[in-house]
Amino acid sequence: MYKVLLVDDEKLLLDSLEIILSLNGMEIIGKAGDGKGALQILEENAADCDIALVDLNMKGMGGIELIKVMKARFMNVKILVLTTFYDDKYITEAIAGGADGYLLKDSGKDAILGAITQILSGVTVLDQQVMSRLSELMAVSSGRKKEAIARCEGDNTCDIAAELTGRENEICALMADGLTNKQIADKLYISEGTVKNYISNIYDKTGIHDRVKLVVELKK
Repeated sequence: MYKVLLVDDEKLLLDSLEIILSLNGMEIIGKAGDGKGALQILEENAADCDIALVDLNMKGMGGIELIKVMKARFMNVKILVLTTFYDDKYITEAIAGGADGYLLKDSGKDAILGAITQILSGVTVLDQQVMSRLSELMAVSSGRKKEAIARCEGDNTCDIAAELTGRENEICALMADGLTNKQIADKLYISEGTVKNYISNIYDKTGIHDRVKLVVELKK
């Protein structure tokens, strides 16, 4: 049975989510109207919490700040953002801060239930509209990123690019363009297995072990 913390300043939504999740075999360990309330619940129940559903725009401590604190203090608890906002700032800050998923509130019951299951199995989940927006952001920034990577070659003062080889930087640029491993392999005339090995090395060097989060970092 999954154990869930609900965090939102809309009481009606909290109550609705509690009913939906409870009817689908999940246990609600607590409900909070802001980040501070959520942290108080986690102080006593973190060991019994699998995932928190977190709104972003709340009075008091908002979701972005809460995500950062949770990832620092309660690393075992997964975070699914459930919000009405999908503007650039919210998306990038939530994912970069450590959110394991990002859904819009109008996604529907089945999408929310599916996202919880996927996240708890280790998969990052993004709403289709959010993913589309993220792809647009990557497309806009990919040219700038390629230029930055080129300038960083041999320069130890650069951040991510400084830690990577020329080929790893090239693969990063293609990932930022939204290419799959197979597409990268075809473009570089190497095997898909080799691409996976390069990406594994990139994860180890950057400390970012999630493709979506790495791409978000690359576009900064």
